[in-house]
Amino acid sequence: MSLLKNAKHALVILALGCAGLAFVLYAWQLPPFDSHTARTENAYVRGRVTAIAPQLSGHVTEVPVQDFQTVAAGDVLVRLDDRKLVQAVAQAEAALDGARASLKSNAQSIRSAEATVSAKEAALTSAEAQRATAQSSWDRYAQLKEHAVVSVSAYDQADLSLRQAQAAVDQARSAVAVAKEGVKSAELQTSALQAQVASAEAALALARIDLENTVIRAPEDGTLGQISVRVGQYVTAGSTLMSEVAPETWVIANLRETEVGGLLPGQPVSFTVDALGHEEFRGHLERLSPATGSEFSVLAASNATGNFTKVAQRVPVRISIDAGQPDAARLVPGLSVVVRIARTPAG
Repeated sequence: MSLLKNAKHALVILALGCAGLAFVLYAWQLPPFDSHTARTENAYVRGRVTAIAPQLSGHVTEVPVQDFQTVAAGDVLVRLDDRKLVQAVAQAEAALDGARASLKSNAQSIRSAEATVSAKEAALTSAEAQRATAQSSWDRYAQLKEHAVVSVSAYDQADLSLRQAQAAVDQARSAVAVAKEGVKSAELQTSALQAQVASAEAALALARIDLENTVIRAPEDGTLGQISVRVGQYVTAGSTLMSEVAPETWVIANLRETEVGGLLPGQPVSFTVDALGHEEFRGHLERLSPATGSEFSVLAASNATGNFTKVAQRVPVRISIDAGQPDAARLVPGLSVVVRIARTPAG
């Protein structure tokens, strides 16, 4: 009786061990449970969901859209109070007009300084002519003085006239130099005034950008989510007002690492959607993730401490949805799907 009881216990233990081994082989898709079809329920429809937020703070004056409304690129979603920014633009325009006026005035100053140079050069030419006349008179009186034909006082007067003419030439040359420096100074002022004009133009452009940003528009064609902003509400830069969902969708399937062998871009894919009564759709494998999902987690697991239990990792793959399918427009981001991918024999 004891032997029979022990045999029964051994058979139970053996059965449990076989069941555990079979479970492990099935979980890892090892022979005899390996399959050429990769299947996972860890898959979802994805899409471009854009959070709409203002670039500046202000009070909301208009919200011309509603929940789940279809919009086109450029449609107005929200308007903010723009009265202060309108005045800021006007102020920037006035500052730009003032800078341009100063630049024009400086150009007139340059022309005036150049005219002054011309006048001073003409005065120098006149002074040089008078000096030439005084030099001729002095030469003549000097010769006459040698022959005692002219009085000493007449010679002294000619010498004085020559010295005065030379002094007039020196003064005229100095006046020309001063006038030319005035031209250079005015020309140097031009660069500073041009910089002021450029700065005023940039300030005006920034003011106009801020004014344009009081009108928040749809970035692309799509459908809005729930509207969380209301007229009269004060919003800050970066706060989410609503979300827009683009029409393009795809599927992200998280396959076990034991299933990705033999998967190549372009392979056909079929998947069913829970929300549509398990309706089947077709697609193609677009590309595989460069790393497992655990590598992208914020808190990475550390397997170098304590006991280790091997866990099959998941590799995300992107699946494009074939065009022309009747209910493809009903595939919205977030829906759960069941994916099946036929692997190549090498897998």
